[in-house]
Amino acid sequence: MACRIWPHMRRRLFVRFSHKRDLHRPSLSSFLRTYRPSLSSSNQAPSLFLCSNPSSCRASTARVYADVNLLRPKEYCDYENFELQWGNQDNYEVLRELGRGRYSDVFEGLNIVDQQSCTIKILKPIKKRKVKREIKVLQNLLGGTNITQLTDIVRDPVSRIPSFIFEYVENTDPKDLYPKLSDFDIRYYIFQLLRALDFSHSQGIMHRDLKPSNVMIDHEQRKLRLIDWGLAEFYYPNKEYNIRVASRYFKGPELLLGLQQYDYSLDMWSLGCMLAGMIFQMEPFFHGSDNTDQLLQIVQVLGTSKLHDYLSKYQIELEEDLIPSLAGQKKRSWSEFQTSANEHLFNPLVEDLIDGLLRYDHQERLTASEAMMHPYFHPITKIQTLTLPVEGEMMELSCTT
Repeated sequence: MACRIWPHMRRRLFVRFSHKRDLHRPSLSSFLRTYRPSLSSSNQAPSLFLCSNPSSCRASTARVYADVNLLRPKEYCDYENFELQWGNQDNYEVLRELGRGRYSDVFEGLNIVDQQSCTIKILKPIKKRKVKREIKVLQNLLGGTNITQLTDIVRDPVSRIPSFIFEYVENTDPKDLYPKLSDFDIRYYIFQLLRALDFSHSQGIMHRDLKPSNVMIDHEQRKLRLIDWGLAEFYYPNKEYNIRVASRYFKGPELLLGLQQYDYSLDMWSLGCMLAGMIFQMEPFFHGSDNTDQLLQIVQVLGTSKLHDYLSKYQIELEEDLIPSLAGQKKRSWSEFQTSANEHLFNPLVEDLIDGLLRYDHQERLTASEAMMHPYFHPITKIQTLTLPVEGEMMELSCTT
């Protein structure tokens, strides 16, 4: 037992002892007196329609969970009229910076009430409705499988800067972690990510920004959390949504082509991009220099023929000047991306799974629940003993032979 709880105990001891040593660590209130939001740049150009008349596209409805929000009380999704209840900002101290993003800066913090580590997400100036939407989404997903847990929301009384308080996860940078993952590790973590997505989708919520930096992995405890729900949205059938979501390398074709009636399957495309990147050790797998080039990168793998089928089915008309550059591309076999460096990760099962996720036609993509039943995950679903971390205990895994 002692060896299993050591990572958790080590973290708690570090926090307690460092708290006693460092008398100059700022409270969140004093930190915000001198805080200036970072001016980070985005790696993506503005999302422009690549089709000539996006409003003429054929309507599309999700294959699963389409009516979830229609069957719930109005207040479940009504973040516009949602009344925020702010907590006490003085309960938190700032330890160190974890990352800077387009809409927020993130820090490791300490809850001085219970001496527990936490993550503090300090929001940059954004519309109040977006703040309300993210809080409403997070509260609706509270307790969800492998989804980051919002524990408090606070706001500085002077600057009016809001901060979200989350559970803390000892994350490893994907650039360092992914190349070290075994075949079993990848199956395990992708399965855990699918559990998070299926829960979110079953609650009528699209994440819309799935990418490696939004998936926290504590490899010692084999813990995964899907984070950053700032672009998440409630799904309604026949509703048109903003295409300026998701990071460029993980944008589904529907976004690049201006199809505004998209659904949960957008997250499944992004998951497919992540899985392909992990298996073939190409991060990102589709690496476009702008949105037009991103579509070209996709066509060079999936081919022109299936693209035209997709355009025809949803009545999408491309801009004339795009047609020549996309013409004549043949579909590539996934095995063409196999190399001596990644052959230990590639097999017919993962090839079939990637093929089921990376489809032009969003309605042909596997849903999260369908993907979880794929034979690729049988080594995970057949685990005889699966003890999830409880109070910091390490996970015990015993595979069938």
